[in-house]
Amino acid sequence: MQIATILNYIDNGHMALPEFQRGYVWGGDQVRGLFGSLYRRHPVGGLLVWATQSEGAQHRGDHELAPGVVKLLLDGQQRITSLYGVIRGRPPQFFDGNEKAFAGLYFHIGREEFQFYQPIMMRDDPLWIDVTALLNAGNDGMGSIITSLSTSPEHAPQLSDYVSRLSKLLGIRDIDLHIEEITGGDMTLDVVVDIFNKVNSGGTKLSKGDLALAKICADWPQARTEMKVQLGKWRQAGYDFSLDWLLRSVNTVLTGEAKFLHLHGKTAPEVQDALKRASRHIDTALNLISGRLGLDHDRVLFGRGAVSVMARYLDQRTGPMDQKERDKLLFWYVQAGMWGRFSGSTESFIDADLEALDAGGLDRMLDILRLWHGGLRVEPGHFTGWNLGARFYPVLYLLTRMAEAKDWGNGLPLKAGMLGKLSQLEVHHIFPKARLYEAGYGRAEVNAIANFCFLTKRANLDILDDRPEAYFPAIEERHPGALSSQWVPMDPQLWRIENYADFLTARRELLAKATNDLLADLLHGETERWLATAAPVHASAAIVSGPADANEEAALSALQQWVADQGLPSGVMAHEIVTAESGEQAAVLDLAWPNGLRQELTEAVALVVGADPAVITLANANGFRCFADADAFKAYVTKEIVGEPVAA
Repeated sequence: MQIATILNYIDNGHMALPEFQRGYVWGGDQVRGLFGSLYRRHPVGGLLVWATQSEGAQHRGDHELAPGVVKLLLDGQQRITSLYGVIRGRPPQFFDGNEKAFAGLYFHIGREEFQFYQPIMMRDDPLWIDVTALLNAGNDGMGSIITSLSTSPEHAPQLSDYVSRLSKLLGIRDIDLHIEEITGGDMTLDVVVDIFNKVNSGGTKLSKGDLALAKICADWPQARTEMKVQLGKWRQAGYDFSLDWLLRSVNTVLTGEAKFLHLHGKTAPEVQDALKRASRHIDTALNLISGRLGLDHDRVLFGRGAVSVMARYLDQRTGPMDQKERDKLLFWYVQAGMWGRFSGSTESFIDADLEALDAGGLDRMLDILRLWHGGLRVEPGHFTGWNLGARFYPVLYLLTRMAEAKDWGNGLPLKAGMLGKLSQLEVHHIFPKARLYEAGYGRAEVNAIANFCFLTKRANLDILDDRPEAYFPAIEERHPGALSSQWVPMDPQLWRIENYADFLTARRELLAKATNDLLADLLHGETERWLATAAPVHASAAIVSGPADANEEAALSALQQWVADQGLPSGVMAHEIVTAESGEQAAVLDLAWPNGLRQELTEAVALVVGADPAVITLANANGFRCFADADAFKAYVTKEIVGEPVAA
């Protein structure tokens, strides 16, 4: 079938994209490569379609299908979308992706090469031809180009070559692509998806979550849209969750299981109802976590898998919770987050906790957690981590909010919900970084968790690089008790740079005691049962990367936004690499895409600014391609992912 006919089929509803297909993931390099091959009449592969009745066919987009039989693209989506986008100058109706990948394609009729528009290189060279404009204008457009070039003494001698090349470019629309069809009454969605996965085993193979959602969308076409609406609501509230995560939560509520295969066979009304229930329970869980624990935004929300379990817990109970039950549930959540319960094999741990919930409720879940970790009481050694990616960084934030630690600028308590997001409540280095580096301390010591506290932006700016021995007395005089409210040891000798190591030791003891007091407060008298045994302090590898302060985090957030502007997915800030044996943090990567910037089509990548070579080695061993600075990362994205040339 000719390419022009295929595009017409898409326009009139005779060809579409099945609901289970992922969105458009090609970058500019692949688009240029496709047009280069077509121009040279090299083979680009055929298409595989599922010919089925259009009535009831679940397809991407909200356009109507033509009556009769529709051809649903199983293999060839990226090629056909690219062809449609360039030739039509707009994306097809089923499009979901980055339009920049096929916008502004040009062809040089002298060198016979394709490039995306670069104004400095192209604007004064009439041999660069807008491919979309030419393909839309057809012979009239070619005639206009030739007429213009014929008036140039420089280009007139090559006119016959240019005519031939333009005709060859226009002829792309008439190239035949082989189409193989699968059809028949035995071609159920399950069978077709299995065929799709086999055909795409080297490319866009569906994940377990994709497959589950595909089956759901077969009966409930609006499922993906409805779920994205819920995700958008939480994103506006400061919590960024993935589609897979929400589907997992729907699964736990509906089936009491973590594995997506348990969703198979569930009816559309059942899934619709489960989504409503899961969303409502997630709202409740987030309100509890934010209001009672003070974890009011995404960067301090640890233990995301625990929220899915909490949704099941809330769904299974009847009537309102009293204060004791509410706080015990939050005690379990904090413990799960502190020890990284869901940092490794999330699915298996969620299943274990759901089984414990069914067997004995919240007490059984806590028993399983205690047995798994070896104890639940916090020790000073747990605060020896460093950077904003350490697991006890959210614990420090939680302490600040729950204990209403006082700001050092105005002396007011930093209550949960009072100040909003991290842009207003900032990390402060008690001993300034500059002074510690001058004294010969390394990055890990300078950015130790025990050297952090949270202050308002104004207070942080006022202190700047003053030594504690200089600014502490003034704070204590203006706001008595403000220092001790932030767990600062009150021995003035410990406020001196030469005694920094002793300061950290003393503050870790204070932080551990404060954490255990807070946990005891959540238990309402059951302290002996749950906090009698100390959690083990593992001698794990040093965490040698991750954002160290608000400035570094702001730079990473700006990079996140830049990536989003390219039409690519958000990365994971402070991504953990955990040990297989204990589940402890082995390293934290500043910013990571574990599934690649083009999900499952490109390699896992990470940004590790200023990291020790050991963390890069560890990241490489875990399948990550690492970049040491933002400029190198941007160049990689621009050239290899988006496929646009760097501007001259």
